[in-house]
Amino acid sequence: MERGTGVKIQDWRRNRQARKAEWAVRKAEWRVRERLRKARGEAPDHGCGPMAPSNPFALLPWLLLGMGAISNVVKGETPNPWIGALGLLLFNSLYVTLVFRAFDRRAREAAGTRWCLAALGAVTCALALAYGGNWLLFFPLWGLATGAVIRGRMLGPVMFVVTALAGAVAGLDEGWDTLGIAYGTLVSGMVTAAILALSETVRELRETRQELARAAVDQERLRFSRDLHDLLGHTLSVIVVKSEAARRVAPRDMDAALGQIADIEAVGRQALTEIREAVTGYRETSLAAELDRARGALTAAGIEPVVRQSGPPLPPQAAALLGWVVREGATNAIRHSGATTCEIEVRSAAERVRLVITDNGNGVGSTPPGSGLTGLTERLAAAGGTLVGGPVPGPGRGFRVTAELPVEHAANGKDPVDPHHPRNPAGQADPENEESR
Repeated sequence: MERGTGVKIQDWRRNRQARKAEWAVRKAEWRVRERLRKARGEAPDHGCGPMAPSNPFALLPWLLLGMGAISNVVKGETPNPWIGALGLLLFNSLYVTLVFRAFDRRAREAAGTRWCLAALGAVTCALALAYGGNWLLFFPLWGLATGAVIRGRMLGPVMFVVTALAGAVAGLDEGWDTLGIAYGTLVSGMVTAAILALSETVRELRETRQELARAAVDQERLRFSRDLHDLLGHTLSVIVVKSEAARRVAPRDMDAALGQIADIEAVGRQALTEIREAVTGYRETSLAAELDRARGALTAAGIEPVVRQSGPPLPPQAAALLGWVVREGATNAIRHSGATTCEIEVRSAAERVRLVITDNGNGVGSTPPGSGLTGLTERLAAAGGTLVGGPVPGPGRGFRVTAELPVEHAANGKDPVDPHHPRNPAGQADPENEESR
């Protein structure tokens, strides 16, 4: 006996250790699934609550309320049992049909579902009037089907009619002792409707949250690619221009060539700093700094810069937006225009600011327009402004970019693409680093 007891204890310990190991494996698998779900931007799967039915099969067990009526038919305690059996078959068929259609919005709102619900009510009333007793329990089932099918403002009036019919028919058969039938009908319908509506709302909120998470990731990717385009396009253009200048002057003036190389080093270091700031999402462009950079880049490219600025100081948000325009306009002039002069004019007033960049080059941009001006157009549009670029009309040739921005709107606005980083101007652009015009 003692040896057998010891063997049982050892088996019990081994089984307990096996259960612990299995639980640890399941827990690790659950953690991996949660990490993958978070990495994909999906919401955690908490379910819709223990009471929320997720499929029509959850409402089918309520048909057990009709077991008393089935027992009466089987035992022959019901007059005309064939009629009773036919009524049971018809009631169950209509109930199952309604329950399955209730979980499909199109089917639930179809006219055929309303007629099916009315037919279920007629069968319920007919069976209750004919047999009474246990057959009155079909009224709560009718109320449950009504709550599953009817939603919104129509639920109250319809449930009032269903409850009134249940109370009237039960009262005719059993008197005041059957008021519980009316109460059960009302409660079953209203509770079912509330639970199903809550379940659908939770499901829609979960889907919306997942969609917003995916949209936020896509918009952040576009913002980052747009910033990289604006940063690297300008910086690489300046590096190319200064490298060409150093190559030209190196044979005859080594000191001047070394100066150009030093400028290239400074531009590269500044680009690294700006890229780090762009990665962290807190990069802010200054209009004054961009005007200074544009002068230097245009001069190095052999283009004479003419900068005019008038009016009161601009708020930081408006200055940041126009700084991007100056950077892109100067880059366009260096890359595409073949111009000898580039004029940059900033006129600000109390309510609106206007920036015009004009060169005297060939006036021909790339086809189709690139992501630079497209992204800037969307940025200014998000802040209530406009940006237009095209050849200069008239006999003279050249290209002109005109940006207008309401000062107050830009000062109070935030980036709609990334609300967590209000310093970044809003807008979206093609993530490919293509030509700007």
